[in-house]
Amino acid sequence: MFQRLVDKFMDRWRKKEYRRYLFLYLGAKIAGVLLCLAIMKGVTTYFFTPAFADDAAAPPPAYVNPINTMWTVVAAFLVFFMQAGFMFLEAGFARTRETVNVILEGIVDTCLCGILFYTWGFAFMFSHGNGFIGYHWFFLQGTPDTYEGTGVAFLAYWLFQYAFADTCSTITSGAMVGRTGFVGDLIYSIGVSGFIYPIIGHWAWGPDGWLATLTPMAFHDFAGSTVVHTIGGFISLAGAIVLGPRIGRKFKRDGGGPMPGHNMTIAAVGGVILWFGWYGFNPGSTLSAMDAAGCGRVAANTTLAACAGGLSAMCWLYPRNKVWDCGITVNGFLAGLVAITCPCYWVSPGGAIIIGGVAGVVCIYGVDLMEWLRIDDPVGAWPVHGACGVWGTLSLGLLACGKYGVSGPTGADDSAPVTGLFYGGNSQLLVAQLIGSASITAATFGISMLMFYLVKMTGTLRVSKDGELEGLDLHEHGGSAYPELIGGVHAPSAGSVKLPGTAAAAVAE
Repeated sequence: MFQRLVDKFMDRWRKKEYRRYLFLYLGAKIAGVLLCLAIMKGVTTYFFTPAFADDAAAPPPAYVNPINTMWTVVAAFLVFFMQAGFMFLEAGFARTRETVNVILEGIVDTCLCGILFYTWGFAFMFSHGNGFIGYHWFFLQGTPDTYEGTGVAFLAYWLFQYAFADTCSTITSGAMVGRTGFVGDLIYSIGVSGFIYPIIGHWAWGPDGWLATLTPMAFHDFAGSTVVHTIGGFISLAGAIVLGPRIGRKFKRDGGGPMPGHNMTIAAVGGVILWFGWYGFNPGSTLSAMDAAGCGRVAANTTLAACAGGLSAMCWLYPRNKVWDCGITVNGFLAGLVAITCPCYWVSPGGAIIIGGVAGVVCIYGVDLMEWLRIDDPVGAWPVHGACGVWGTLSLGLLACGKYGVSGPTGADDSAPVTGLFYGGNSQLLVAQLIGSASITAATFGISMLMFYLVKMTGTLRVSKDGELEGLDLHEHGGSAYPELIGGVHAPSAGSVKLPGTAAAAVAE
């Protein structure tokens, strides 16, 4: 058989046309193989050469790091979504007749803060200047491609920090629900978003802020227990003091108690939305998706502190009134979230549980203190954000576990770990935290008191007695969130209808 194949090939080989076809066929095959080899060589040379491996180990380039930028942008979206949580929470703890007012204040504060943070707020807070204020990049002019050494695109960083500024502004309104005039709200919001928050925040977060460069140990606030929450909480305290309590509000020492909120459902849902947004607030503050271990640790610590805060507040209050209170449980897990915001990068999961558990109890006693001082805070803004912001800041000086340093654009740098007193550290960190918390708290409260008294002098800070009895929704905004409850927009005022559970009903009775 083999001989027949050879004879057949030789017969065809003698034909010129067959020899030409064979050479053409073999040549095409060889050319195709060579072309495939050339393509494979080009692809591997371009994508998998040792030069690319060397680049991965080199310092980050000066241009934008797309991975870290996208992580920061997504985190900014999560933080921004917290506004929905604040609106739900505050509206639920408020009364029916001021629901529209709460929601509109949240929306307008968000819009106003964006414009102010664009024009000068970001410049005051995050540009270079001196230890007390920045003075470059007004209207975001002359900015670099990336912010400092983060590798994050400048406008992405601006967006992230704007969401933080908006959070501080919204915290402020919580203690002032139910009696603040809308024009007065606009005026003080300019003071908060345009001046108080960015200027005082520069001390701790500015590139050359005096607390950030404090020696021998710098002040630490990873995601804002002091810069966002303590500032917002103490501004709200000043506003509540200057405004005075709502009409009909009787405190416990006078035989009364807190006015109940109108909708615990939306208050609780708002609290959980805030918890969800905190996963942008805290892990996002790494500004680095490359620090995967740091992001995971911060997210876990955030979760555990919230869980501990909610449980400790609920259980601590139960012996007092023999009921499992939903409102204090919501504020308890929020207190845990506020407290862990400062130390979340530097503590262990066990430390996070301790911090959150203590915060839940601090929140309860903060509410008691406000009640004893006859300060009307409808949503517990100061106990949650002010008192627990201070506790969270100081807790770092006690419970930093001594394993973690700083987050960077290519990963963590643990060469200089932060160590608290309970983990063998000296007192320098705790002293720095005391100095930072005390100075920011005192400055914020003093300046805020002055601001609110000045706004009060304009006659716009508090609505009239008739307007408050009618309800802010009808008086200020011309309509109710629940028009069917009072027969429509043009129905008689809430004061004359005597809706149960409102101040108007209490006064009328």
